[in-house]
Formats: sequence, structure tokens, C-alpha cells
Amino acid sequence: MFAKPHAPPVKKRQKLNSSNVSESDIKFEEVIFLVERKMGSTRRNFLTNLGRRKGFRIEDSLNNAVTHIVAEGNSPDEVWKWLQDRNVKDMTDVAVVDISWFTESMRAGTPVSVESRHRLVVSKQFSLWDSRVSPSNGGYNVEDSTIIKDCSAGLGSSGTISQYACQRKTTLKNCNKIFTDAFDVLAEHFEFNENKGHCLAFMRASSVLKSLSFTIRNYRDLEVLPCLGPQTKAVIQEILEYGNSLKVQDVLMDERYKTIKLFTSIFGVGLKTAEKWYRKGLRSLDEVKADTSLRFTKMQKAGLLYYDDIISSVSWEEAKAVGQIVKDACRRFDPDAAVVLTGGFRRGKEFGHDVDFIITAPENGKEVGLLQKVLSELTYQGILLYYDVIDSTFDNAQIPSKMFEAMDHFEKCFAILKLKKELVSSKQSEKDINGKDWKAIRVDLVIPPMACYAFALLGWSGSRQFERDLRRYANVEKKMLLDNHGLYDKTTGKFLSAKTEEDIFAHLGLEYLEPSERNA
Repeated sequence: MFAKPHAPPVKKRQKLNSSNVSESDIKFEEVIFLVERKMGSTRRNFLTNLGRRKGFRIEDSLNNAVTHIVAEGNSPDEVWKWLQDRNVKDMTDVAVVDISWFTESMRAGTPVSVESRHRLVVSKQFSLWDSRVSPSNGGYNVEDSTIIKDCSAGLGSSGTISQYACQRKTTLKNCNKIFTDAFDVLAEHFEFNENKGHCLAFMRASSVLKSLSFTIRNYRDLEVLPCLGPQTKAVIQEILEYGNSLKVQDVLMDERYKTIKLFTSIFGVGLKTAEKWYRKGLRSLDEVKADTSLRFTKMQKAGLLYYDDIISSVSWEEAKAVGQIVKDACRRFDPDAAVVLTGGFRRGKEFGHDVDFIITAPENGKEVGLLQKVLSELTYQGILLYYDVIDSTFDNAQIPSKMFEAMDHFEKCFAILKLKKELVSSKQSEKDINGKDWKAIRVDLVIPPMACYAFALLGWSGSRQFERDLRRYANVEKKMLLDNHGLYDKTTGKFLSAKTEEDIFAHLGLEYLEPSERNA
């Protein structure tokens, strides 16, 4: 076994010594006091020393010079009761704020403006200070104030955000990318370790955050959100306070994670093969190619041969050009054939790893044999670099499947096409460094019968988490089984027909979401 490399020391985590901070190190006029109640002495000392090192003036005791009182984990009334018990009378020009104000100031390197979401506002039962306090100065007129219930930016009461991605509109605008990127790394890490439970936990948490129309600013924002457990919340809190997660950094530095990620990026290489190569001591593509004891499949050989092209992103313009090639080939044999772009590009993405198409004929049965004709045409054109056909097992399948992520039983083809750069744009017509004027593009072709077209289109459009939650919702909430082939009502024992995706949503009692709203 190879020893796990140690992550480089993170300076932010080093123990700080306040005795090294002198008056000359103070950069700001604001005077801060951290309330130890619920924060704890250890954390309070750490935050005090960290703030002082960054030039903040932080007092060890509450005095008349304090301009900002910072609390963590306390309700507004608890904080103000705590101040009352200490006979604090004059609160003129003092801001009583949540820890989020302090952590945002740490990240900014300067005291940030106090906004309403930072303030801890007392209810009238603790109206012990006079009404001269000015809200404009960060203080509060307690006679006119009410408790701030949460900082959920218009989300409303708890429960308005569904645990199911199929009940949340999720566009490509991600207001919480710093958190979801971290969750995606951890989900992949647990997937590589075949820890399904932890993988799903981080996938679901990431999906929830991607659906939000606001950015998480403090720990209280999490109160109304579903699918967030102690582990995911701990990562969020760490990022809020320090700007990154040490746990994520450890994963990114881990040799096994980096190697498995590299090997599974090869077309045709799954987790078991990647793990086998890793245990064999292989760490790079060159080592894999040079190992004469390995026996590659046809797909893996193609994956290694065209690796540089396949690993690079496919643009929307390239996907559109491939789509035209596939349509022309299909309609040469069936002018009425439907060729629909699915996957991330249908959801509005500008880039992807491959291009997926559903191909069918207007009448059931007429799609049979169409794939072989299309492949023959692409071969004749000299642009089919590789293909692997999976025959239909539709007739013998148990449909719908009870598995949330089961592969469907349609005829399909995993291929690599040669796309001439001149077909994309004149700017890309020049030859690359290896003298090629073309690019290898990964293409998936799926051939369902027209009766299953709507279900196949919905299933292949994604996203992965959206589809998983849609099937889970159907099963748990509606007692139905949904997959790429059909929708089965377990209560009535009947299959429900659908000509469009809208029909499927209607059967499930769901608001229809456009493909661009399924980026969960």
C-alpha cells in the first residue's frame, strides 16, 4: 500500500498568539466583543486571536468602547437577556450582531457594513434600553423592533423547500458554487470508496443549494433547508469561516482520489478497473499505456487513443454540428425520424463531455434497424471512429424497474465520431498541434419505440439527481414506478400512457419543469 500524502499546512489553522499583536497592528476603529455564551472559550480565543492578527480590535471584556457585540448560536432574546444580566444600560451606537458579520469581515479583511440579516433584534419583552438607539448606526430602537426569525431571503417558513429536486426549479445560475463544488468533490470521493450513503448525502445537499436563489451567508440560513445533515453543515460552516474546507483539500491532495479520477476519465474504464490499476501501482496514463500485462477492451483502446479530444469539453456549437450529421444520416433512411438532443445541452449547458441523442420513428416498430443503417452511413462517410452497439432487451425486461438508476433496455450505441473543425466555425478550421483538422467527439444514440419516447426523453435529459429524485418521488409519494420505459401505478395495477413530458408530470401531480429548470 502507498502512504497517503500529507496535505500542506494551512496557515489559517495555525494557533495564533495574541501576545504578538501590538497596538500598531490595529487597522480599524471598530471595537469588537465576542460573547462566549454557546460559542465556548476555546473557539472564542481562536477567533479573538485570528481577528487581532488581521488588524481587528477585539476586547477581552465588555466595556463602553465596544461598538460591535458578536454572538453565535444564541437567539436575539438570549443575547439581550445576557446583556441585561450584566447590567449593560447604554447601548447607544452599539451593533449587536450574529457571528456571520464577523466571519464575513474576516474574509473581506475589513469590517463590513452591518445589514439587517446580521442584526440580532430584541423582542418587546426585553425592551430595557431607551429608544435613542439609532438603527442607521447599527444600533436598534428596541421599542419598534421584532425578532428576526431567519435570514432565508424570502424563502418563507420551514418546509417550503422540498426534499425532492423534481419540486425545485434549478437553473444553471448557481449562487452557492463555493459550497456545491466542495460537496461534489466529497460525493465523488465517497463514490470512489463505494460509500453510497455518504455519496448520496452530499449529492442531495449539493442539489438543494444549487436550487437556491440566494447565497448562503451564515449558519442560520440553513435552518429552513432540507437534506442537510451534520457533515454537510460542518463543511458549510468551515467554508463560511475560512473560505475553504480542509476536508475537501485533503481529498484533492489524496493520491488514490486523483488516480481513480484520472483513470475513470478514460472512455470505457469504470471504478473496478481503475481500482485494479491503482492497486497494481499505476499512477499515470503513460504507465497504463506502457504496462504490457494489461489487456484493454476495444472501448478502452479507443478511449486511450482519442483521450485528449474526449477529455476536452464539447461546446454547444460542436454538439449542434454533430446533431446535424446524425439527423442527415437518419433522414436519409426515414425522412420522418425524430432526432432529439438530450443531456446537459438540452438543459441549456454551453459545454459537456459528450453528446446524447434519442432517435425514433413516428410509428412503433419502424425504429427497428434504423441504428444499423445510420452507422453504415457514418462509416461510409469515414467519420465513425468507434462504436459499440447494445442490443435491445426491451421484450424480456421487467418494466418499470424498481431501481432508481437502472440502465434502460432500449437499443443504443456508444460511439466516437470525427467532427471536422470546419463544420463548427472558420476560426477552428486550422489544424491542431498534431496536424489534425478534426476532433473526436463522444456520442450516445438511444433508440426507443415511439410509445416510450416521452419517458426516454425525460430520463435521458437529466440531471442525474433530478432523475433520481423524480423516481423516488413517484415511488414514495405516489406509489408509482417510473423509469425510461413507462409509468406504473401500483395502486391500480395499470400503466399510464404519456405522449409528452408534460403528461408524465401531470400523472405525478407535479408542476411541469422545463429542461432548463432541471439542473439539480
